Formats: sequence, structure tokens, C-alpha cells
Amino acid sequence: MTRVKKILNDPADIVSEVLDGIVRLAEDDLVRVAGARVLHRRRIPEGKVGLVVGGGAGHEPMYSAFVGEGLADASVSGAVFAAPPPDQILLATEAAHRGRGVLYVYGNYAGDNMNFDVAAELAAERGIETRTVRVADDIATADPAERRGIAGAFYQVKVAGFACATRDGLEDAARLVERCRDNLRSLGVAVRPGSLPETGELTFELGENEIEIGMGVHGERGVERRELMPADELVEEMVRRLLADLPFSRGDEIAVLIDNLGATTWAELMIVNRRMRQLLDEAGIRVRRTDVGAWMTSQEMAGFSLTFLRLDEELAAALDHPVRAPGFAQGGG
Repeated sequence: MTRVKKILNDPADIVSEVLDGIVRLAEDDLVRVAGARVLHRRRIPEGKVGLVVGGGAGHEPMYSAFVGEGLADASVSGAVFAAPPPDQILLATEAAHRGRGVLYVYGNYAGDNMNFDVAAELAAERGIETRTVRVADDIATADPAERRGIAGAFYQVKVAGFACATRDGLEDAARLVERCRDNLRSLGVAVRPGSLPETGELTFELGENEIEIGMGVHGERGVERRELMPADELVEEMVRRLLADLPFSRGDEIAVLIDNLGATTWAELMIVNRRMRQLLDEAGIRVRRTDVGAWMTSQEMAGFSLTFLRLDEELAAALDHPVRAPGFAQGGG
């Protein structure tokens, strides 16, 4: 059995040590709740709408490294690839609450849905109003109600950070984030599996010359397993599926996110970007911004995902808003 080498201490301490590392990277900006897998901003303005994000660990920098000014106010981590428990979500909710309610943003997975819903009930008992806008950008799942949240989560978190910092109330903030969700589409392809860091075992198997289009970030089956093909042909297939799903139209302006899944090289991603931009030009779709890198990873999984967010004036302003967090900084000094 193939096992992946990892630079670790005790596997039982992985999540705790990752969170401690993020706090140290943030210098004085983040605090970890004692005895919990919860991070929060040290200075959250009174009267702002709170933003809590979270999910299973193992996808870093998503979500914990996106806590900071202009992004999330608090995050909660589960074990690797596992939903956080309700009591920890409640701790994050209390840490983020500044009198105007708290918005939850997290991926559309059964365990996360159940545990965040329980936490929302517990928060209500303590007088904290919450709203939820789940990330559901993965078009590999045909039923929109069951779509998973993958790397497009970064754009949804960024829009949510802007909305919670600038809107008058929780409902108003949630409406803008819902518009982001409704205009967000992603699709990934895996060429090599990731691993479970506690054991080093692979999360799935692919043949030597196989790829899987639509592979999920936990190793969930995609829409099609095929032989490895030239980059241009693969990008053409993925862009075709994405443009048809919303559908996008000539004259649309979009933001594009290219995620490396954890192990794909910059050179490969630039080859992807080259062909993708050619296709979008041909379709008459204008790219306002492109974000390339590690956004939602699956350890050393190789491949990439493409995310398209159709923009309007407000969504574009949200993406342009200055932020500062360990996983991403933009503008504002």
C-alpha cells in the first residue's frame, strides 16, 4: 500500500498545531480560544455583523487562514476532513458576535449542515441571531441542492467579509452573499490523489494514466473518469461545462479562481490559464480579476479547479475591498 511521507509530529496533534501556526503567522491579530479549535480576530468592531466560517481541517488555507480584517471574524475547525462539532461552532459564534447577529458560511456537506444548524439553535437560546449561506459551487453534482462547496468558497468568504463589514444588518449582508452563491460555479479535476495525514494512506486511487473530472476535495467521485489528455483539451471540456451551467452569456464580466488542489505547479496552472482566457475571449466574457494559488487544498492532491463568479457592481466592489488575513491580503497597506 502506498503511503505518503508527511512532516508531522504526533498525528493526533495535527489540527491543533496547524491552528497554533496560523496564530503565530498572524502575529497579534488572531486569538485561539483555549482548548478549542476556534480562531477569532483580536479586535472586532462593536456593532458589526459577525462572520463565522469553518469546516474540516486538511484543506488549508481554507477556512482558518481567512480570518482577519475584511474577511471572517472567527473560524472553527473539525478534525481532518470532518465537520466541527456544535459546541465549538457555538464558541466561534460567541467570539464573533458584536450585537448585530452572526452569518455562517461553510461548505454544503451533510455533517457541516447538521452541526452548524444545531449550533444556530444553541446560539438562538443565548439571544444570538444567525443566518446561513452555504457554499455550493461544485457543478459536478447535478442537483443544485446537493452541490458541494469547493474552492469557490474563497470568493464567497470574501464577499461575506465585505457584506458583514459594510451592510446595516444581518439580513442585508446575507442577501449579498446569497447573490454571490447563486452566481458562483466551480469544477475540479484530479490527476493524483491526496492522503489522510494521520495515516499517510491515499484518499482514492487513480490509474497511472487516468484523471477524474469533478473529483471532490475529500476524494468523492466525479462526473467522468478519462485517460489523461493534453491540457488544452482538458481546459476546453471544463470551461464548456462551467459556461453552460449558470449559464454565462456574452458580455458578462467574471472573476476567475484557479486552485492548485495542493500540489499542482505554477507552470501547469499558467498553461491552464492561457487556454482558459482564450476560450473566454472567444465567448465574449470579460475577466475582471484572476486569483491563482492554493485556496482549498486536499493535502498533496494534484490537478486543479476552475471557479467562475459572474459579477455585478456590488460583487465586484466586494472582491476589490481591502483585506488582511494570514492566507490572503489585498490593499489597505
